[in-house]
Amino acid sequence: VQLVESGGGLVQPGGSLRLSCAASGFKFNTYYMSWVRQAPGKELERVGGIFADGNKAEYLDSVQGRFTISRDNAKNMLYLQMNNLKSEDTAVYRCVKGVYYSGADVGQGTQVTVSS
Repeated sequence: VQLVESGGGLVQPGGSLRLSCAASGFKFNTYYMSWVRQAPGKELERVGGIFADGNKAEYLDSVQGRFTISRDNAKNMLYLQMNNLKSEDTAVYRCVKGVYYSGADVGQGTQVTVSS
């Protein structure tokens, strides 16, 4: 299993970023996929996830309405569109094969910094 995130960076409050996760080594279109984040000194948060067929996504309350998770099963790609970013969204974001647990397959992460 390989999960490679990209698209992070520095953005001002209110700005947008789109994260991507390239997946390989497993049958992507049969797995629920999710995003997690972790800020320095804070616990890991489950940002949300999307079902295998892409028809339903779930979100952490604090990102609902601002973040959108999508996927392209033909390309084995997972996405996280983040709008109206806030300073509290600053974290390392990682994609996850399935639902996160301590032994889950997780990417190396991409840093998102929201700051003026």
